[in-house]
Amino acid sequence: MKTKLAALLVTVLLFCSFAQADSLDDLARDFWMWRALEQPVSSDDIPRIERPSGWVPDWSPEAVARYHKQLDEFDSRWQKMDASTWPIARQVDHRLIGSAISRVRWELDRVRNWQRDPSFYVQQSVGAYLQLLLPPPPFDAARSMQTVAMLASIPRTLASAKQNLIDPTAPFARIALAQLQDILPRLLKSIAGLKPLLDPESSRNLESVGEEAAAALESYRDWLNQRLPTLRMETAIGRDNYVFFLKNVALLPFSPEELLEMGKQEWARSVASQVYEEHRNRGIPQLRFFKDEAEQIAHEGDDELAVRRYLQTKDLVTVPDWVQHYRFAAIPPYLAGFANVTELDDFTGPSRLKENCTRYIPAPGPNLGYFAATMAKDPRGILVHEGVPGHYFQLALSWANPDPIRRHYYDSSANEGIGFYAEEMLLHAGLFDDSPRTREFIWNFMRLRALRVEVDVKLALGEFSLDQAAEYLKNTVPMDSATAHEEAAMFATTPGQAISYQIGKLQIYKFLADAHRKKGAAFNLRAFHDVLWQNGNVPVALQRWEFLGLKDGMEQ
Repeated sequence: MKTKLAALLVTVLLFCSFAQADSLDDLARDFWMWRALEQPVSSDDIPRIERPSGWVPDWSPEAVARYHKQLDEFDSRWQKMDASTWPIARQVDHRLIGSAISRVRWELDRVRNWQRDPSFYVQQSVGAYLQLLLPPPPFDAARSMQTVAMLASIPRTLASAKQNLIDPTAPFARIALAQLQDILPRLLKSIAGLKPLLDPESSRNLESVGEEAAAALESYRDWLNQRLPTLRMETAIGRDNYVFFLKNVALLPFSPEELLEMGKQEWARSVASQVYEEHRNRGIPQLRFFKDEAEQIAHEGDDELAVRRYLQTKDLVTVPDWVQHYRFAAIPPYLAGFANVTELDDFTGPSRLKENCTRYIPAPGPNLGYFAATMAKDPRGILVHEGVPGHYFQLALSWANPDPIRRHYYDSSANEGIGFYAEEMLLHAGLFDDSPRTREFIWNFMRLRALRVEVDVKLALGEFSLDQAAEYLKNTVPMDSATAHEEAAMFATTPGQAISYQIGKLQIYKFLADAHRKKGAAFNLRAFHDVLWQNGNVPVALQRWEFLGLKDGMEQ
């Protein structure tokens, strides 16, 4: 009882900054508190949110029925509000909450990963455990206790999986089986590395709880293997569901066919730009790998400071002193071997704004995957997307937004669009002028993001199988096979995510162009970027409406 009361108190305190001024504030406060309990664990890094103390995933059939009932209640409260006469800023907040409610509807009733995707439950079990390990030590008593409790919850979560998976697909089952390969030795190795770091009381229970979790995971793996031959192959969600996402969740005024054309145009532009860059760079030596992690970590630390200075010197975006740093670190033993389950980074959170962001890196060398190989030559390509001025920097600014409704992560094109936009913005600003070969893989990143649009749409509509999507990425980016299959798996299980990079960036370009035209000589790039970054959790169409009064770029 004391634990439950403490958890409730922490949850209330997390959201005490909400004003009680009107029904929208009340709805937003109640919804975000509920979402911190209900939101599924994701392998992606941006959707991570701070949970109440003592939280563990609950996907029992009873919990899912409760989620549906609670969702209907939130939707009813939102529908009853007439926001048409409100100031535009409040109308934007209203649309933001409506769209966030639609995302839950999308997850529970449209994509239905809790019924269709066996890898969903790898995230709710192993993924949930790993996310507690991502912040660097120390592991105090509360964190130690939470880690053991999360391990202890794994058998219950997997029991729920066996009840809920009434419509699993074979490609998604194979993703789960790949993630669970050698799960026993990997998990036991993680526990052995973690044990010396935990407080003594939690450490005593760790091994027995971990062995029970590993046994449950092996049982789940065997259960999937037995059913695999009978599972259906289709993974597509279909056009109607995809259009629901575009209209109600992402607030994009585009059809799937329009998205495909936009992606194709950007693909051609990125290919041509990379060809020009490579032609220009003939005779220039290729970049070498760093000799070891220590050299790579030290280089990234210097690069991050240099990027922050560059942003300020070139008057591109304000970099507040209170924003902490994006740092590389070697993968600790308790996280080793789990890169195929979750992104190995920690963006901190609203209550941890005084802590550095951490990205765990493998040892540099020629056998690395697509993104890791670029980081092992020049960290800045990933740094500007994931760190500063990308995701970590944008999220930190958004968590400090004076409007509490906008502090919460919202899965739209804005976050990834800003990260992708930052790459090309800094390319044109001259950040990479000192490294022609780095410019080449910045352009290659653009090829990948353009192709992601085509892959996302065609997977959702059933025009690509998962294997066809992976081969397409492997041969057309080009990229290594392992990364291509990880990308295809991610996009098949989370339709709508892969379009966010390219379509979000194109929306930002339109926002910038319209702002420049409307403000004329008064337009200031730094001021524009400051608005964009501080509101980076808000869909770009809503930002454009609020700051320019233009509503033509979003669904009505």
